[in-house]
Amino acid sequence: MTIVRPDVSVHARVRAAASALGPSEGRVAAVIMERPDDVVDWSAAELASAAGTSTATVIRACQSLGFRGFQHLRLELARSAPLVPRDQADAAGASTFDDAVDALRLAQESVDPERIEAAVEALRAARRVVLVGNGFSGPPLQDLAMRLSGLGRPVEAPIDPLAQQFAVHSLTSDDLCLALSYSGANVQTLRACTAASERGATVALITSYTRSPLGRAADIVIATGPVGSAHDLDPYLARLGHTVVLHALHGALARDAGQADVAEMRHVVADALSED
Repeated sequence: MTIVRPDVSVHARVRAAASALGPSEGRVAAVIMERPDDVVDWSAAELASAAGTSTATVIRACQSLGFRGFQHLRLELARSAPLVPRDQADAAGASTFDDAVDALRLAQESVDPERIEAAVEALRAARRVVLVGNGFSGPPLQDLAMRLSGLGRPVEAPIDPLAQQFAVHSLTSDDLCLALSYSGANVQTLRACTAASERGATVALITSYTRSPLGRAADIVIATGPVGSAHDLDPYLARLGHTVVLHALHGALARDAGQADVAEMRHVVADALSED
């Protein structure tokens, strides 16, 4: 199997390889070329239905086209965007701000407020809270863990994937596993969420895609919408929406916090400052 090169667009790859596919896989490629925006928000089963074929054929077609599978194809479609021409470099800063504003508007339109409230209630009710995320999703969760600790709430946010597995294996029906994943398909995060669900814990997910493997494992899914980016690896624009959702969860819990608890944590911050 040939892996997609980062300098070749998804649409060019599909067009180039489509002629060599069989009839069933060819129909999958045709739908991808005709309806790329829809495919970004579909599951493999929905693409199979649109192409009049099976989910297994969709996965084989994606691999024949040079992707590892359907999730890889969908991620690359979402990331496809024209690069800024060299003669527009002076405007790159302004364009970045515009892109950020658009990403936040997409998140605002995509997020269901009732899902946020459901996640807040789950956080309030949980005896233990374990935060799970890997790769680029890890740092925002570390930030949330510190902020929740600042409210006096016990929270665990293991960085190591193995440590995440250890933590969720001791969860019960009184506990919450809160996961963050841009793709909704991170294998390590999926394993942790599946283990948490099998032990009866509530699983809440913040992601960019409504339909994903992690979405099927979660009880509460907060989707911010797929944000395209010219960056090959770092979904930095998507993280803006994720960060605002995390802030909304923290803000709701902050309103519950007693003044005494907050005052005590302010002393901790004050004690960390130099007197010079």
